Amino acid sequence: MIAWPKDALPKTAFTDPAVLFPAGDNKARIVLRATDQFEPILSSAVTKPGEDAGITTLLAKGMRAFAIRVDVASGVSGFLRPSDHVDIYWTGNGGGATGDVTRLIEPGVNVIAVDQTSSNSQTTATIIARTITVEATPQQVATLAQAQATGKLSMSLVGNNDSSVASAVEVDSNRLLGIQAKAIAPAAAVEAPKVCTIRQRNGDKVTEVPIPCTN
Repeated sequence: MIAWPKDALPKTAFTDPAVLFPAGDNKARIVLRATDQFEPILSSAVTKPGEDAGITTLLAKGMRAFAIRVDVASGVSGFLRPSDHVDIYWTGNGGGATGDVTRLIEPGVNVIAVDQTSSNSQTTATIIARTITVEATPQQVATLAQAQATGKLSMSLVGNNDSSVASAVEVDSNRLLGIQAKAIAPAAAVEAPKVCTIRQRNGDKVTEVPIPCTN
């Protein structure tokens, strides 16, 4: 144990060995990230007593983990680290005459793992990830699953000090190339054919008989 000034210790630092190492075979803590020599052990660096160190420990209540396939062309896959935040864009067929469309579908999503690494301190070298795992609500999971199945997903890395929320963004082929969509002229009204008749009386009955129109 190393003596630390009491006023300099973070609030979440362990100061009692009995609390850090509770008695019992099933109450061991697991280290979640690398620590430096003489560094105070924080509650965020270890699991709770007896808790598994899987990725579920990184999820907030009500959130889910969703894996996204990435490659070098996905945007910033070679620079992503756990705890980064990304804006996720979808590119696919928009269903109109404008060609493919790129749309921001989920802004500021938290990355909790890159490939099999869920600790930021374990990732020191730049690698090209194959998958990233993000934290999302069930509704976001459904959106991302549909987007991944119907188009291509790209990521844009959000700065650490950027607290802004990206607004709705959408760009199609015409807007990218500066092409103005041609206005569709309204269809000309179809004039109903003119019908000419004469009235014929047969006793007490009057009937209209069609005849050729002269004008």
